[in-house]
Amino acid sequence: MLVFWKERLVFLSVPKTGTTAYENALAPLAAMSIQDPPDLKHAPIYRYNRFFRPMFEKFGADGMETLAVVREPISWLGSWYRYRRRPFVKGQKNSTHEVSFDEFVLGYLNDKPPAFANVGSQAKFLEPRPNGTSVTHLFRYEDQSRLVQFLEARLQTQISTGRENVSPEIDLQLSPEIETRLRSERKEDFDLWKKIDPIA
Repeated sequence: MLVFWKERLVFLSVPKTGTTAYENALAPLAAMSIQDPPDLKHAPIYRYNRFFRPMFEKFGADGMETLAVVREPISWLGSWYRYRRRPFVKGQKNSTHEVSFDEFVLGYLNDKPPAFANVGSQAKFLEPRPNGTSVTHLFRYEDQSRLVQFLEARLQTQISTGRENVSPEIDLQLSPEIETRLRSERKEDFDLWKKIDPIA
């Protein structure tokens, strides 16, 4: 999470949406750069609303806006699957070395996902709160140019990012029946991504 106090902007760090590269590039400009622990770095809206928002408002930031990046859900799951296939994860409970992508997604759809498929939900991460707190600016992961354009205008700086936390490249393909289940049972994640303005 990055907090730009003067610009009244909080960049939320949705896992597996490329935010680490922006954090590394923009941390010197931020009033706060929260990198650890992971539960604070990747604070979802409900945690931001409960802990950070009241603190910011207490010190005069009533107009703080939030920004987040959302990734196409199958691509997002594929990124998690690849991330958990890194060599040093092998043998751990959250490793995906011994499961196919279909098996990973089936695990993800369980009411109680196994450790290797327990990755949460982008829609749940960004779910608006009853008091009205929600994400002000949403961008598609697939539309980096629009995100960069917005940040450069808001922060009055030029941005150059590298690739961070890159997972091994694997050709992933879901079977049609499992993809149909995923789109039906996690409709809220697909709806969230679809509602964001498409690439211009």
